[in-house]
This record gives sequence, structure tokens and C-alpha cells, in this order.
Amino acid sequence: MPDNTENTDERARATGRQLTWVVALSALALMFDGYDLVVYGTVLPTLMADPGQIGQLSAGQAGTLGSYALVGVLVGALSAGAVSDRIGRRKVVLASITWFSLGMAATAFAQSIAVFGILRFLTGIGLGAILATVGALVAEFAPPERKNRLNAIVYSGIPAGGVSASVMALIIDPSGSHWRILMMIGASPLILLLPFAIAKLPESQLWLDSRGRVAATSTAQEAVGFSALARRPLVFPTLVLGLMSFSGLLLTYGLNTWLPKIMEDNGYGKAYALTFLLVLNGGAIVGGLLASYVADRTGAKPVVATTFVLASLMLVLLPLGLPVGVLFVAVAIAGVGTIGTQVLIYGFVANYYPTRARGAGVAWCAGFGRLGGIAGPIIGGALVAAGVGSTTAFQIFAGVALLGAVVAVAVPRSPQEPVANLALDDGLTV
Repeated sequence: MPDNTENTDERARATGRQLTWVVALSALALMFDGYDLVVYGTVLPTLMADPGQIGQLSAGQAGTLGSYALVGVLVGALSAGAVSDRIGRRKVVLASITWFSLGMAATAFAQSIAVFGILRFLTGIGLGAILATVGALVAEFAPPERKNRLNAIVYSGIPAGGVSASVMALIIDPSGSHWRILMMIGASPLILLLPFAIAKLPESQLWLDSRGRVAATSTAQEAVGFSALARRPLVFPTLVLGLMSFSGLLLTYGLNTWLPKIMEDNGYGKAYALTFLLVLNGGAIVGGLLASYVADRTGAKPVVATTFVLASLMLVLLPLGLPVGVLFVAVAIAGVGTIGTQVLIYGFVANYYPTRARGAGVAWCAGFGRLGGIAGPIIGGALVAAGVGSTTAFQIFAGVALLGAVVAVAVPRSPQEPVANLALDDGLTV
């Protein structure tokens, strides 16, 4: 008996160490997804003001250029979803870190709008692949009672990266050619993260077990990956989860790209405008983690719907001439309801699907949702180019948040959830 107890304890410690490495490495990888998202917004005023950098850039072109990385994320997420359910999570994560690091390094040397856009697209492929894969990986290592919190910690890497980009832009003035330094910082995972991931990132045992079951079962009975999403009972949930992610990412990318410019045009100086971006992402981190704690007890679905509604209310308030202190609070709460909500959505989705379709499910929501991310900067650019006031711009974003709340309510109970858990109505049992 003592030997069995010691063996059990050792296995538990080994599992705990694996979980720690999975969470830490995944969160750090996603920091650079968030960094890439926000760093474009911090250097955008410089690129628009100085044609000598990559060429003459109008507001409309800037919005379109900002969407190129998101098109790459869409391609990368969907590709990774098809691949990771078949070859494993670890291989895709390692390849993705290498890919996006090299892409960010190359972007720092772009000399024209065309080259900048192409490199942003290629970088986005790697960022999309990592985004779609780590959610499935964490969901397969996390204990049931901590799934939302651990996913929130990991996906809080995205707003943490946004905070890092905002801080670096305050430290390193992006004017002149200094914006290239900010882009080069995004290549650091190649040196700082990849060696640790190679040494310490394990493959998912649930994925390995799932592949063994699938190999012993006919594909007609046990569809894998995207083919499983196209069959009942996952077809409708996949549609509404995708729409929910679409709303969240439209808000995330639209606000991160254009909030500094909108607030600058509204009379705030550059330092204030960048500080708003910092507060938006900081609020998302703190609020997202608190909301995930609640979600582990009440279910993610009502929490996501509630935070979307909070975002809608705060966005309506932002252009009303509030005192600066109150305005910062409203921006922070808006961050909880937009970026923080998207953090919750990733965990919600990752825990909704069975193992054989989890990678594809996360990839679908990250990929289809990126269509919203693509639309966000374009809508913001069109509003700025048309001279639309900040009130109308924020009201449009508030309407998107309200739509996200409605879609969240429409998500059905997970087919993986036992009947005994119906009272929770959270769709998170796996």
C-alpha cells in the first residue's frame, strides 16, 4: 500500500508539473498574439503621419492594412484546427512559435505598404495557429473544476501582450524609425520561448487516447475534426459559437486598433490616447480572471452574456464627456466586456467540444471569429475616414456587444454535458 500511495503521489506531482508548463508556455505564446494585435495600433499614427516609412497611408488604407494580419490569423487558425486533431497539439504549437517570430522579425524591415501587408498576413498565419491550438491543449490538461480559470489565465496572455505593447510604445516613442524596434520585439519568442517549449511542452494524453479510439472505430461512427462539426449534434452550436466569437473579436480588434486615434481626435493627447489602450487591456486581464472564477461556479454562458451587456453600456458612455477618472473606469470595464469576454469565449468553446473535435472547434471559433476581427479595423477606418463623430462610432460598437449577448444566450447545452448537470446550463462538462 505505501508503494502504491507513493506512486500515486508521484504521478500527481508529475501531472501538476506538466499542467504548470502547459499553462505558462501557452500564456506566454499568446502574449505575442496580443502584442502583435496592439502594436499595430501604437505605430499606426506614425505610419499615417510619415510617408517616408512605408508610403502614404490614408485612414481607409490603414484599416485595410490592419486586417491583413487577421486574414492570416483566419487561415492559420482553420489550418491548425484541421491539423492538430490529427497530428497532435505539441507539433503545431512549436511550428507556430517559430513561424510568427520570423514573421514579426521580417515585418520590422518592411519598406513599402505592399511588403508590410504581405508580412503581416504571413505573421498572422502563425499567430492564428497558436491561438487555435493552445485552447485545446489546456482544456485537455486542466482539471474540471478549474477549466475556466486556467483557460482565462492562458488567454489573458492576449490582453497582457496588449498591455506590453502599450507600455513599450510609451517607453520607445514609435515616431521616426523607432516603430521598427517595437515590431522586432515581437520576434523575441524565437529565443526566449521556443527552447523551453521544445524541452517542456508535453503532448496531450487525451489526444493520444482519442486517436487510439478513432483508429479502432469507423469514421462513419466517430468523425474527427471539422467533419465532426458538420454533423449533429454539433452543427447548430458551432454556428452560434462562431457568431459569438465574431462579435467578441470585432470589438477586440476594432477598439485596439482605433481607440487611440478616436480618443486623440476627441481632444486627448497622444500619451492619454495610448493610456486608454493600456487601461482597456489592463481591465480585460483583471476582469477576465475574476469573471472566469465566477464561470467555474455558475457556467460560462451567463457570464459571457453579462459581460457583453456591460461592454455595450460602457461604450455608450465613453463619448459623453465624463471626468477623466470616471472615463478610465468606463474604459477598463469596456475592456472586461470586450477583450475580457473574448478570453472567456475561448475557454467556453475549448471545453464545449469532445476531444476528437476540440481542435477544430476552437479553430472554427478563432477563425470565423477573425472575420469579425477583420471587420473591426475596417469599420473603424471607414468611420474615421468619413469624419463620423466618436459618439456614433462607440454606439456602433455598443450594438455589436449587445448582439454578442443575444447570441451567447442562444448557445445550447453541450452534448457532452451529463443530464444530471442540466441545472448548471453551462455547456462545459467534457
